[in-house]
Amino acid sequence: MAKKKTKEVKIKREIDPNVQGLRAEILEQPISETLETNYMPYAMSVIVSRAIPEIDGFKPSHRKLLYTMYKMGLLTGGRTKSANIVGQTMQLNPHGDAAIYETMVRLARGNEALLHPFVDSKGNFGKVYSRDMAYAASRYTEAKLDAICGELFRDIDADTVDFVDNYDNTKKEPTLLPTTYPNVLVSANTGIAVGMASNICGFNLREVCETAIACMNDENVNLLDTLPAPDFPTGGEIIYDPAEMLSIYQTGRGTFRIRARWRYVKEGNLIEVYEIPYTTTTEAIIDKVAELIKAGKIREIADMRDETDLSGLKLAIDLKRGVDPEKLMQKLFKATPLQDSFGCNFNILIAGQPRVLGVREILEEWTAWRMECVRRRVYFHLSKKKEKLHLLQGLGRILLDIDKAIAIIRETELESEVIPNLMIGFGIDKIQAEYVAEIKLRNINREYILKRTAETEELEKEIEDLEATLKSSARIRKIITKELKEVANRFGTDRRTGIVYDNALPEIEEEDEPTYPVTAFVSREGYFKKITPQSLRMSSEQKFKEGDSLMASWETNSAAELLVFSDKCQVYKTRLSEFDDTKASALGEYLPGKLGMEEGESFFAAVLPGDYQTGSLLFVFENGKVARVELSAYETKTNRKKLTGAYSDKSPLKAVLLIKEECQIVLHSTEGRALIFSTAQLAPKSTRSTQGVAVMTLKKKYVLDRAQLLDGSGIQNHARYRARSLPAAGALLRAEDAGAEQMTLEI
Repeated sequence: MAKKKTKEVKIKREIDPNVQGLRAEILEQPISETLETNYMPYAMSVIVSRAIPEIDGFKPSHRKLLYTMYKMGLLTGGRTKSANIVGQTMQLNPHGDAAIYETMVRLARGNEALLHPFVDSKGNFGKVYSRDMAYAASRYTEAKLDAICGELFRDIDADTVDFVDNYDNTKKEPTLLPTTYPNVLVSANTGIAVGMASNICGFNLREVCETAIACMNDENVNLLDTLPAPDFPTGGEIIYDPAEMLSIYQTGRGTFRIRARWRYVKEGNLIEVYEIPYTTTTEAIIDKVAELIKAGKIREIADMRDETDLSGLKLAIDLKRGVDPEKLMQKLFKATPLQDSFGCNFNILIAGQPRVLGVREILEEWTAWRMECVRRRVYFHLSKKKEKLHLLQGLGRILLDIDKAIAIIRETELESEVIPNLMIGFGIDKIQAEYVAEIKLRNINREYILKRTAETEELEKEIEDLEATLKSSARIRKIITKELKEVANRFGTDRRTGIVYDNALPEIEEEDEPTYPVTAFVSREGYFKKITPQSLRMSSEQKFKEGDSLMASWETNSAAELLVFSDKCQVYKTRLSEFDDTKASALGEYLPGKLGMEEGESFFAAVLPGDYQTGSLLFVFENGKVARVELSAYETKTNRKKLTGAYSDKSPLKAVLLIKEECQIVLHSTEGRALIFSTAQLAPKSTRSTQGVAVMTLKKKYVLDRAQLLDGSGIQNHARYRARSLPAAGALLRAEDAGAEQMTLEI
């Protein structure tokens, strides 16, 4: 690929011996070279060394903090001031005390950000569910390691993981922590790097351990049987769709909905919200409710206040007389962060490379890594036992003639010759001879030596068993399984986040909100506007982003429903009432963001389906096929916001056209041909994923490019391009028929 010609201008200043002061010299450098040499190292450093967690579930900042606390003896000792811990951690993490303390706060039990916190804290560490509750300074709080950290550091001194030098080469630190359970799935983790991000939700420890064991025993096990859904420390309820959750487990990406838990207190005629989504805060909820009350969209609430105290979170909502609490909560779920979505992005560093993995792949990677840790531990203990056996075998040789050993030592004139003389006298090596020579005089007796050498047989059996373990993957998996069961039994807890099936939610009829006429506009890049006639009369000139333009507009009312199709075979359903009224001079709301589209998913088209009873949708594909699907196929009884499999994925989609009555359609190919056909020639289907029928015959290297309604296409000679039967190749477009070629009407 040719390098871009864009240049970056650098000013080089140097001292000129003949001229007082500095001489400036302008150098030119390709911008691509500047990015490669200056920016890429920074980007990779952020990705690898800061923002993305590794297979042990930790970022470097977490690992450095916890390892420092471990070396300070805080796993078994008492608490110490947080400021002391922060200061010690700076020997491994030189990014400033504020960043280190913020890391500690999130890992602390008092903050409640993790299902299983790693820091046993004392003092004010803030709350994850509060935006304004600030944590106390490090000089006021105290901390130590929580008991579960014993599972992070088990056998870390048995060569289970690699150690590297710290930033100034004065200390050693572990590259990973040998966690005995899949902490990468248990502890929630979020990170934003350069050009990529990671967002891993937490899962229940007991369920993760059971799932890891199940995957080791059967690689095709159904994950939903043992790991039904994520679990959050703030509780709440997941609105559960098994197919959606399975998709997240398989791809590592996706979105699910989570909502608050509440109860109605009849005595005070109030609602108490005691658990909220992990993704929001109490202040954000109160602010949104206040905004809705001020706008007049909610009139059932008399007062709302935050009654959170030491007993836990509580938001109290005072109701006006005669208000149905169930209907009000359904309205609040729809309009406030009391119901939110969690976007999953399981991006993890594997061998230094960021990879988005599904749950099964994560567990496979963790199992492979954990097996290597156990092998290294077994090999470490095997080496120690072999060394001990070697010394005892030398001691056994001395048992044959203790008097001879004493005589050799007594008769040797030079100290430096004691070891060589023992080696010659008993046929032992230098290590064994040094061990014998260091035995105390009181221990040179038959009883002591017999006791020590009696261990030889037992050691040989242990060594044989350890060697067999090293050679058997099944035995290593058995060890891992045993450790997982121990962790689950010791630290496992019940689920905090409930599961509510989507189809089991109560059907609450929405109150008829006042409807009014509006004009809706959608741009080709997916920006949507809803404008009242009065506002449109004042200013009708539409504003768009540079390079964007109008795709379609409709005169409708504020209660109309909108279908938004993405390029990933999904359709999102929403109502115009969910969008704020705006002006023509505004860009509008970005539909992918508003509707919570997945990462990498883009807007393709939007239609107003009406009552779904009449009409159909035409899906025009690149391979020349056209599918006609009845609108009723997109009607749902429940308030589902997203439908997967909205259209066929066999060929790229080129256009979506809403057909209320039979009409003429023009297809254009990249060869420059045009084909006119009637929609009456296509039989409507009730299956959304139908591949359609071949309409336009295409030559090799050519594809169908676009589609439009015949009316307004600019084609004068209809007969030339009309086909009597399908499929057909069409005719080359003449100049007089190409006047409006650049104008397309896709909706």
